[in-house]
Amino acid sequence: MLQVVESFGRIGEENAFAVLARAVELERQGKSVISLGIGQPDFKTPPHIVEAAIKALRDGHHGYTPATGILPLREAVAADIHKRHGLEVSPELVMIVPGGKVTMFMAILMFGEPGAEIIYPDPGFPIYRSMIEFTGATPVADHMREKNGFAFSAEETLKLITPKTRLLILNSPANPTGGVTPKAEIDKLVAGLEKFPNVAIMSDEIYGQMTYDGFTHQTLLAYPQIRNRLIILDGWSKTYAMTGWRLGYSIWPKPLYDAARKLAVNSYSCVNASAQFAGLAALTGPQDSVAAMVEEFDRRRKLVVAGLNKLPGVSCVSPRGAFYAFPNVSKTGWKAKQLASNLLEEAGVACLGGPDFGIHGEGYLRISYANSAENIQKALERMNEFLSTRKAA
Repeated sequence: MLQVVESFGRIGEENAFAVLARAVELERQGKSVISLGIGQPDFKTPPHIVEAAIKALRDGHHGYTPATGILPLREAVAADIHKRHGLEVSPELVMIVPGGKVTMFMAILMFGEPGAEIIYPDPGFPIYRSMIEFTGATPVADHMREKNGFAFSAEETLKLITPKTRLLILNSPANPTGGVTPKAEIDKLVAGLEKFPNVAIMSDEIYGQMTYDGFTHQTLLAYPQIRNRLIILDGWSKTYAMTGWRLGYSIWPKPLYDAARKLAVNSYSCVNASAQFAGLAALTGPQDSVAAMVEEFDRRRKLVVAGLNKLPGVSCVSPRGAFYAFPNVSKTGWKAKQLASNLLEEAGVACLGGPDFGIHGEGYLRISYANSAENIQKALERMNEFLSTRKAA
């Protein structure tokens, strides 16, 4: 009998893909399903970005690139950060990676081992905890509370740090909650972190350009006092509707950059060449598609929040970023994952149960409003009918 290493028994997964597969299967059987589960924009990649990839292929960019990414793209990332935030970043600290998860994978591998502790947001992206457990480190859940708009509390976060803490993971705007942490709270956290100079920070800022209601994204790059231990995760997937291109970037402190490069060399070698030229066109070309997409998400956000708050036993705080709502369904009488399962099987609405996102996710659903307003309205009607007629088992 084949025996894989023990650590594979601890690795988890992302249930959004399992729900998507089940939704596709139900549709294949002829059932109508509205997908509010998977976290990807329902927009097409802008045409000028697609054309740039095609041109790159026609121009002969068919070979390997540097493991860290082509220099023009790394320079464009640095220029984009300067344009949006007024901050200087060296292209020599930028790494182009195949999607956002790779940065998590690298950072957690660098700091996770038995005896170490890694703090992560909960509810939060499930791969954080999965990878922490895979390394043998102890995952320490940082509770993202509804009463705070699902922003982190600097005071609570700092109290979780112990002599064993090696890495602190932050995410704002957040998946799955849509929470955006205000600058004042980030200021407090950074000030408090001065007492813990041996704790690295990974800031997941993949939804940074998607904020609403006057809230703005505060990048951790703005704090020079932590730059020597800060890892930034970002990319093209959400901002430019490029989830399938598998293109992301990270910014590393100088002492860690070569370790990240070696991980790249040992795993995926380099990122698809034509996708990198597409990413270059995305950053240097027109940005009107980004603004239009965020404006449409804002319209849908208002629609979904208003509709959820009218459902029996459901309440929903208004998300400040990303494209997710995280309604409280505890008063429906249903356990969250069972409710999500029944909504899919019986009502034809695909969404995710809060426990898919952590130990503090019970009592919530994640609703992705990356679908048309028409479909969102239909989904809300189906959910209303289900909750009005079906009692929890």
